[in-house]
Amino acid sequence: MFSIAHTSEANVEHIITDLNVSKATTKNGIPIKLIKENVDIFSPILCYYFNTGIETNLFPFTLKLAEIKPTFKKDDRWNKENYRPVSILPVVSKVFEKIVYAQISTYFNPILSPIQCGFRKGHSAQHCLLVLLEKWRKSLDIKQSAGILMTDLSKAFDCIRHDLLIAKLHAYGMDLKSLHYIYDYLSDRKQRVRINNEFSEWKDIKYGVPQGSILGPLFFNIYLIDLFLFTENFDLVNYADDNTPYACKKSIEEVIVTLENSTASIFQWVDYNYLKANPEKSHVVLSDNRERCVNISSENIQNTPSEKLLGIIIDSELKFDIHVKGLCKKANMKLHALARISSFMSTTKLKILMKSFILSQFNYCPLVWMFYSRECNNLINRVHEKALRIAYKDYTSSFQELLSNDKSVTIHNRNLQLLATEVYKYLNGLSPKIMGQVFKLHDNIYDLRSDVSLKEYNIKTVHYGQQSITYLAPRIWKLVPAVIKESPSIQSFKLKIKSWVPMNCPCRLCKRYVPNLGFV
Repeated sequence: MFSIAHTSEANVEHIITDLNVSKATTKNGIPIKLIKENVDIFSPILCYYFNTGIETNLFPFTLKLAEIKPTFKKDDRWNKENYRPVSILPVVSKVFEKIVYAQISTYFNPILSPIQCGFRKGHSAQHCLLVLLEKWRKSLDIKQSAGILMTDLSKAFDCIRHDLLIAKLHAYGMDLKSLHYIYDYLSDRKQRVRINNEFSEWKDIKYGVPQGSILGPLFFNIYLIDLFLFTENFDLVNYADDNTPYACKKSIEEVIVTLENSTASIFQWVDYNYLKANPEKSHVVLSDNRERCVNISSENIQNTPSEKLLGIIIDSELKFDIHVKGLCKKANMKLHALARISSFMSTTKLKILMKSFILSQFNYCPLVWMFYSRECNNLINRVHEKALRIAYKDYTSSFQELLSNDKSVTIHNRNLQLLATEVYKYLNGLSPKIMGQVFKLHDNIYDLRSDVSLKEYNIKTVHYGQQSITYLAPRIWKLVPAVIKESPSIQSFKLKIKSWVPMNCPCRLCKRYVPNLGFV
């Protein structure tokens, strides 16, 4: 059985010291800066009140008052449905929550499904997308079919039933005393909306976990654990409240049937757990571009050539040209703004702006979309070159000279460095378990550390076989010098890999064009 334990003054002091002074707090709350400056006074007081709360099963009522800041998500700004209600809580509440979070997450991390990639340290959207896309590529490489169905949950965080969450916590091993404390934390909460300096009236919160809290995402993950028992016979990508079943079968008809069955299981679990699904907002992408329908809860969902999943536009042919061109368009828009102010700023400041607002466009899930076309590669390089010219105010040097001056590499080479980093993390047990579906260790006769490498697979096609992480990763890893491979820590590896440029890379973008021969 798990029980929430008392804390120490040293632990509270450590948590207070790590607080971010730039984070918002409630209007009448104690400023974070004041607490940090007087940590020697606050830490014993907060330690006493936390331990007293554990003994009496009470969470202070004043720490349950949240101010809601509507955060815009996308589309129409005049539609209130397009705003996310982020809770701004008192600083002391965050201190108490961090103490509880550290204990609960340590106990529940082994219980969480390996598929769950949201709100977990060391897990990212890139990991779950890589698993999906590698299976898709492998299926198409052997002339089979694949497809994904993107489901939508309505206000998932705000619909969680407190009594059901408590029942699940008890089922997973939390003792009654701790359950009373968690139930008191969830109960009798109030919130009001804050826009500028105007406030709404206080309203009771009867359901859900507060978005913006520290414990909220953890409780949401725990609430979802048994979902994966409903779908253990199907393939599923999960990130927070995004649940996307996918299928790789011999025929497109089998794919459609599998997607219908897996989605029906998901929606059945959703009904059992008092959440609300939106079948009309579901989207289907199939490897077969012909018009086909998938039936979900009496709704016929028409397949489309491309859709956005976790911020990445996935097309049926896995080319990612649409996504990459969109990134270049956004980067170019910011590039024009940077050019207009460049004459008024120093090179140092321009470099910071270049990396923060322009090159950062290519930092999200790069291993997912790295197999783009030569046309897109040229677009990215042009954006990169323009950004360097503006930042260094150098309009005569070549692209390679600009990169050398900046001590950087092209976006593609940067992606290859990131791929090598992901391999290092996997070989050293630093990757999430889900990456075991992408990488496999080579079967060596002798168990020697120097022989540890990734398994290489036979492929049949260029587009789906060669342009895959499964094919490229072991070959890139062989090119990494031993002095980098043998780095004692991930921090040391990342520092060394930044200066490495792969020679004789086998990927399509690194091949050179030879007249009368083609790309070699």
